[in-house]
Amino acid sequence: MIINHNIAALNTLNHLNAATNAQSKAMQKLSSGLRINSAADDAAGLAISEKMRGQIRGLDQAGKNAQDSISMIQTAEGALNETHDILQRMRELAVQAGNDTNTTDDRAEIQKEMNQLTSEINRIGNTTEFNTQKLLNGTAGHVTPATTTPAKVTGSAVDFTSPVDLSSDKEAKFDIKVGSGKAVSVTVGGSSTSASNIDNLVSAVSDALSKASVSGVKVGKDGNKLTLTAENATDAITISNVSGTGIGLTAGTTNPTATSATSSFITQIGANKDQTMTLEFSDMRAAALGITGIGSGFTSSATVTDGTNNNLAENALDVSNAENAGNAVTVIQNAIDRVSAERSKLGAYQNRLEHTINNLSTSSENLTSAESRIRDVDYALAA
Repeated sequence: MIINHNIAALNTLNHLNAATNAQSKAMQKLSSGLRINSAADDAAGLAISEKMRGQIRGLDQAGKNAQDSISMIQTAEGALNETHDILQRMRELAVQAGNDTNTTDDRAEIQKEMNQLTSEINRIGNTTEFNTQKLLNGTAGHVTPATTTPAKVTGSAVDFTSPVDLSSDKEAKFDIKVGSGKAVSVTVGGSSTSASNIDNLVSAVSDALSKASVSGVKVGKDGNKLTLTAENATDAITISNVSGTGIGLTAGTTNPTATSATSSFITQIGANKDQTMTLEFSDMRAAALGITGIGSGFTSSATVTDGTNNNLAENALDVSNAENAGNAVTVIQNAIDRVSAERSKLGAYQNRLEHTINNLSTSSENLTSAESRIRDVDYALAA
């Protein structure tokens, strides 16, 4: 007989405490819907599921980011749709101005509309924005400034890998025009100069250009080919009347290459670092499209504003005569093509982002299912 201890009562108390703890945990799981309510429930499972939760929430937010980026793209593309309409009207006006049935006064009225439409293109470029950030004037986001690469003519007919001789009985002639200057005839070879390799040719052409009073062009070489490069980034180089022994120059006009300023915006389209995509928007104002400028083909004075005030700052395309009007048609068509290319690029961005959203949604769904198997309670087993 045991006098000091009631073993049966202690055994009953232990089982009661165990049952109470089990019931408490089961009720906690049933009420919260979670199998893991604290680290003690499953330490490893908690760590794994929390990492998954971070990924799931990141994927969901990345999907929202992609939706916002699509909205940004649609804002820019909608503005460019109007720019397209304006350019089509300007092209129509240029064609109309090219007809000599119009008087000087008639063309003056056409010029007024051209000026205002050009100003409106500037206004669209300067005011189109998303969340206060400008999209079409190259000033917001990560900006890449506009650049102009000077015109460069590279000889293609003759490669001086093998010696080419321009001696006393062999000469080459060509006319060269730099920018708005006059075309000047240049002669290399003959009785005064000779060239038996590329270095001698460069020297001979430099001397010939100097004697012909041609300035604004630098003579050099590209490997074993002659090059003529404009010193002024805005000048074109025209080669014509090429005759005699070939020195690698072909007739035609080479224009400087202009690259518009761009605004780049990074969009986070993944749950982790560096899972990004860059959206690039080009400057779509009149100057970038080539429909304002200085010199031949443009008005003699400023007739175009930036669209946000009444200050005249740029010269519009001139349609005061048939020749200028015809040239304006070509310039405007080039601008239409540039806007088309920009809209096409933006459309491709949007299509890509729509696929991105679908992928993010699928990934989030599958990861949520995996996290649920670790973290959520199985009601049939909770007790």
